[in-house]
Amino acid sequence: MSATVITNIATLVTNDPSLRDSDPLGLVRDAAVVIEGDRVVWTGGSSKAPATDNRVDAGGRAVLPGFVDSHSHLVFAADRTEEFNARMSGRPYSAGGIRTTVAATRAAGDADLEANLTRYLTEALRQGTTTFETKSGYGLTVEDEARALRLAARHTDEVTFLGAHIVAPEFADDPAGYVSLVTGDMLNACAPHARWIDVFCEKGAFDGDQARAILTAGRAKGLHPRIHANQLSYGPGVQLAVELDAASADHCTHLTGADVDALANSSTVATLLPGAEFSTRAAWPDARRLLDAGATVALSTDCNPGSSFTSSVPFCVALAVRDMGMTPDEAVWAATAGGAAALRRTDVGRLVPGAYADLVLLDAPSYVHLAYRPGVPLVTGVWRRGVREV
Repeated sequence: MSATVITNIATLVTNDPSLRDSDPLGLVRDAAVVIEGDRVVWTGGSSKAPATDNRVDAGGRAVLPGFVDSHSHLVFAADRTEEFNARMSGRPYSAGGIRTTVAATRAAGDADLEANLTRYLTEALRQGTTTFETKSGYGLTVEDEARALRLAARHTDEVTFLGAHIVAPEFADDPAGYVSLVTGDMLNACAPHARWIDVFCEKGAFDGDQARAILTAGRAKGLHPRIHANQLSYGPGVQLAVELDAASADHCTHLTGADVDALANSSTVATLLPGAEFSTRAAWPDARRLLDAGATVALSTDCNPGSSFTSSVPFCVALAVRDMGMTPDEAVWAATAGGAAALRRTDVGRLVPGAYADLVLLDAPSYVHLAYRPGVPLVTGVWRRGVREV
């Protein structure tokens, strides 16, 4: 098997836990990385790099792990331009707009849905995302939820069943009946295609008791919980996430002190989604509060057509630094190793021997430029599983 060395790296972000005592990102200056097959086999100083068959000169640029986008909604049809325009003109965001996408998604054919999905995956890859999670949630029937998961599973192992996005329109007067459907026939049809189960625990969607029933039923089918928690208001979502050992509680915009303490003393990751606050003009999550308490924080795009129509993790990094109290180091870690933690993965989000060779080359000497030069297309190279794709 041939090996490739990427050398002359000005700043290498490894996220190597063994190097984090001196630097949270495990930085190596004047560095090199050796790839063999789909894995990293060596990292260190350029002058000490072993000889390989192939050599790539990074030209004094920065290299970091591929971004791990642990929260997205990419199986959908159409968009919600008019809703966004109205919201930017003063109408507040609510969960109800999801119904618009549900109608369009139900009407779309499989080929159109998959073409839309791959379009946004390609877009994300160009911006450095090498691992992504995506959800169902825009079908809300047994057949439509199952086909969304089948389509998603062709492109990622990180597939989430979100039949509990909102109550399906035909069950508007019978939410208990819809919960029964989600935990029964829909779950049975969807579980074989998913790794995770999620629920939107929020006013206008599902309350704490309903969310507990749905996540518990999913866990009994072998799906691990994650949860949309505390996005629009204070609520039970974060406490429920910790109680059920959910991999992540996502949004975390409205937190009590008890919520922060619960996250800090658990293995549940607080996944922050600044694209949603940007697109809804909502209050920003207080990342500083979570980090100072000792919680693990991830950053993700929440890419969806309603409340966060961005596939750019670099954009989210810049927002987190500017408006959520994170340092550039914290934001980059959250978008790489933090996202991996939210998916309970150790083989992505870091550049250490044995990890997948998922790398991003920036047209800049430092990862800090992701926040320092917002909106600039800095990603100039992307390797996924050892293959250069950008």
